[in-house]
Amino acid sequence: MRLIVGLGNPGREYRETRHNVGFMVVDEIARRHSLTVGMAPSQIPDAMIAKKFGDNALLVAKPLTFMNNSGEAVAALTRYYDVSVGDLLIVIDEVALPFGRLRARARGSAGGHNGLKSVIARLGTTEFARLRLGVGRGDARRDLADHVLSKFEADEQSALGEFITRAADAAEMFAAEGIEKVMNTYNPGATDPD
Repeated sequence: MRLIVGLGNPGREYRETRHNVGFMVVDEIARRHSLTVGMAPSQIPDAMIAKKFGDNALLVAKPLTFMNNSGEAVAALTRYYDVSVGDLLIVIDEVALPFGRLRARARGSAGGHNGLKSVIARLGTTEFARLRLGVGRGDARRDLADHVLSKFEADEQSALGEFITRAADAAEMFAAEGIEKVMNTYNPGATDPD
């Protein structure tokens, strides 16, 4: 089983913010497969999940631990469902990428992202795939935390649906074909998918 975890913050006030693009991708995947996102079993504190059964079993999840403590839920999910780190994809926002750009990696550092720092600390490894979704940096004079907790600008809003669709396509490609295929298809410099 592959596990796709979109990181974000719970609560209505964060729902449409840049930091929550990971949650948006999970919701899009669940919508595509007519899955209901609900509370995880009691052994997994603070996470919402949806499961797809069958030949290509898939589990999608949204930690409710807030971004900086996402690793708690991710570690609990991997243990409970016996998912290896090779079958895990973390979907996060990335301020170092322009809005709408995707970048997939098979492994690597947190790159300053507090959600990834938490996941790495709790899993004890950097050997898991991640899909970074470009949300832009905005005005460099603005506090970074304020930027990622802000809603998208009007011009970004109009392209957000297509962006989330592409990101969900990439996450589903990971589930079906692995991270290398995603990297070769979606990373900057890769040929855009038809």
